[in-house]
Amino acid sequence: MINPLQTVLGQAGFGDWRDIAYLVAAICFIFGIKKLASPKTARTGNALAALGMLIAVVATMINLHVVSYTWILIALVLGSGIGVVLAARVQMTQMPQLVALYNGSGGIASALVAIAEYAHVDRGGEAMGASSLFIVGLGALIGCVTFSGSIVAAGKLQGKISGKPVILPMQMPLNIALIAIAVVLSLVLMLYPGAWWTIPLIVVVSLGLGITLTMPIGGADMPVMVSLLNSYSGLAASAAGFIIMNKALIVAGALVGASGLILTAIMCKAMNRSLANVLFAGVGTADSTGTAGRESSFGGTVKSADPDDVAIILDSAQRVMIVPGYGLAVAQAQHVVRELSDQLQAKGIEVMYGVHPVAGRMPGHMNVLLAEADVPYEQLLEIDPANAEIDRCDVAMVIGANDVVNPATRHDKNSPIYGMPILDVDKAQTVFVLKRSMGAGYAGVDNELFILDNTLMVFGDAKDTLQKVLTALDEV
Repeated sequence: MINPLQTVLGQAGFGDWRDIAYLVAAICFIFGIKKLASPKTARTGNALAALGMLIAVVATMINLHVVSYTWILIALVLGSGIGVVLAARVQMTQMPQLVALYNGSGGIASALVAIAEYAHVDRGGEAMGASSLFIVGLGALIGCVTFSGSIVAAGKLQGKISGKPVILPMQMPLNIALIAIAVVLSLVLMLYPGAWWTIPLIVVVSLGLGITLTMPIGGADMPVMVSLLNSYSGLAASAAGFIIMNKALIVAGALVGASGLILTAIMCKAMNRSLANVLFAGVGTADSTGTAGRESSFGGTVKSADPDDVAIILDSAQRVMIVPGYGLAVAQAQHVVRELSDQLQAKGIEVMYGVHPVAGRMPGHMNVLLAEADVPYEQLLEIDPANAEIDRCDVAMVIGANDVVNPATRHDKNSPIYGMPILDVDKAQTVFVLKRSMGAGYAGVDNELFILDNTLMVFGDAKDTLQKVLTALDEV
């Protein structure tokens, strides 16, 4: 039964108003994404995009064909509850895994929408057009690839699955064959609407494809893969929108898909590599930890310093650049870094942050981490502005970063990260590297920076080390 409210809305021509609401939502999405381009406006952009999604959801729920809102409300409460709990409990170090799981959730939801619409329309899709039937197959394909790929990515980031690239025999032919099978099955569904058996086959093939596409991705390239999976989830959502003819879903999915591809391209450029090289070269290993050794494969001498030495040199500096990396997130040291920055500035020392686009485990990881500690946005410098300032800095303090500050990328043609633009911290007068050990970074490459004459290694947990530096600075 249609309730009285829906009857009134139908008589008032609410369908036209729904289209206007979708248009407003789309405008919110577009300007929200635009504002996400800058740390200063990112929070506003996020809120604006969320408002657009709220408008779209409300406009969709006021639907003349909805008989009961019971299951819709149950899903809203359940999903919102899970989201609130995850957002409150997940640590910053686990944020990349959470983003990967969100991508997977969006992908499988879109696939289920496509499959459910096929099953619902005239008992097997006979009333659906040929193009809609083909999109059902493609929606299931993209959504399931996104889901299984995201699960593998989250497992690699969490350490449940080895971060090393796993390249199967006949990797490329296998992937091409799986894609071809899924597309052929979609064509069969388009030509024979009653061929329901193609759906479970597409799902199985697509889930397998997501695994075979993601397992060869090395740890060093995981930020790019997370961004690409985000794009996939948008494409899956857009396909679902075409199937159920929901304009808001089409626009939102297209925006997510396009922005994800743009971000993927930006990150590939930041590493000076093609997307094909990222997907199929198998660069990177699992995290290398180990003990705080003093040996280097370069054969040089590694010099170390203690927090008191760091405090003395910082106290005499005029310009300091802090370079954050994943180790900063692991140590949860962002707030101590902010305290150190405030204390240095109180002494009249200029402080800035050099942020590499692929530092961390997801796009913008370091920006989010520093924003949590209320680091002023104007102090955050991207790679080019940072490198323009670095040779004028008395101190460069590298906290948990590794591959993105490795000078070998400029000259070692045998290195898998050769040619990747880095933060040129070695050009500062003194370089402090805060690390737990001499272990290689996520790319599995030894860092030439550690043996340079102007580099001092400070071994230990970054948070504990920085707290000791703060104490020592008070006494200088």
